[in-house]
Amino acid sequence: MDNDPANPEGTKPIPPREITRDFVIGVRSVFGHGVYRRRVADRELKRRLARSDAVLVEGPRASGKTSLARQAAASEVMLDADPSARRAAEVDPGLLLRGETPRLIDEWQVVPEVWNHVRHAVDERAGRGHFILTGSAVPPDDITRHSGAGRITRLRLRPMSLLELGRSTGEVSLARLLAGSPAPSVAAELSVEEIAELVCVGGWPGHLGPSEEDPPLSPEDAIAENRDYLGEIRRTDIQRVDGARRDPARVGRFLQSLGRNVATCASLATLAADLGGPDRNIDHHTARSYMTALERLMIVEDQPPWAPHLRSRSRLRTAAKRHFVDPSLAVAALSAAPGHLFRDFEWFGLLFESLVVRDLRVYAQAAGATVHHYRDNTGLEVDAVVDAGPGRWAAFEIKLGAGRIDRAVRSLLKFAGRVDTERCGEPAALGVIVGSGYGYTRPDGVAVIPVGALGV
Repeated sequence: MDNDPANPEGTKPIPPREITRDFVIGVRSVFGHGVYRRRVADRELKRRLARSDAVLVEGPRASGKTSLARQAAASEVMLDADPSARRAAEVDPGLLLRGETPRLIDEWQVVPEVWNHVRHAVDERAGRGHFILTGSAVPPDDITRHSGAGRITRLRLRPMSLLELGRSTGEVSLARLLAGSPAPSVAAELSVEEIAELVCVGGWPGHLGPSEEDPPLSPEDAIAENRDYLGEIRRTDIQRVDGARRDPARVGRFLQSLGRNVATCASLATLAADLGGPDRNIDHHTARSYMTALERLMIVEDQPPWAPHLRSRSRLRTAAKRHFVDPSLAVAALSAAPGHLFRDFEWFGLLFESLVVRDLRVYAQAAGATVHHYRDNTGLEVDAVVDAGPGRWAAFEIKLGAGRIDRAVRSLLKFAGRVDTERCGEPAALGVIVGSGYGYTRPDGVAVIPVGALGV
């Protein structure tokens, strides 16, 4: 049991149903801010605090960083919401570090000088787990590049996965797949209407009820909130992240282009040309500055290519796939709603792929893995490759409809035959992730996994 990668602490595994129940019920916030929905990152934060002097929790605004940190913090200072704290920092940023530990310093980038004070403070203190910093934007000069090695570790928080939302049973554990365990036989019924709604609403914690008595936002209200969120990004946040003045209308058109090209390898030139005619085109430099600013706000997260050693003479393609951090932002960028997805099933399929990639990133991070894609010059593609090291990698095709499973399996088997397994190791798992239905392992060894059963 001690060597089980799905259970690194060597404790008795929690049955999948119990894991799901824990996520759905949630716990009362330690700071009295309503009910907290458990996150996959909860355990990771505790582990990092146990081994590191400080932890930086990074993620887009409204992804739940503060709520996550509060579950482990003993005291806090909220820099974006407390003017007196910012005034105190003007006199002595070290004042913000005083308090019971772990001390939460929320939105640290509001007072960038805090970073170096934290670095020096942990050098002078014994023990581990002194500070938790949260941030929803990377400062333009990125002072975090000044060494935090051995002092401050980073934890990326993304919007909630289907498991965290209570819409997945979690019976098919990604960690166990990476350990070589076969996928169990399961059933998970999510209707296509439910999937469309999940794509459009997204995994934003703020859409959930703030307490046990308050209902969540309706899908219509949640979608409207997502549009307002992007409106603030293009009007305010993108200007603030690096001080550059940008036309909100052009930023909005760039976001629309990203939304149309979600889960594709569209180049910056393609995105710039997609803005709608020669009078609206932007040059490569401007497109790059937009993308960099959005990356600093952490609302876009490209999916890098996987570069295995190959047996064949195929040449690898190195373009990344374009994704928002949550597919709901692609929907919001185009002012769409669930009904629009049914009129464009090709786009719906790409949005579903982006939703699955979001979830795979959440689960893979907990397993010490990263999520890539594969594409070569012959046209062979694999939607997601989860890599935790030699012999602990898995490849997945992502298909909204079950009718495309056979074709997806052929692609996976062809891909697996091209990988030099003497160097990369045999794949721990090959699977097709589908919208709903039955999960099982085929005679050829490829697993069929409904997304409503996928978990950490």
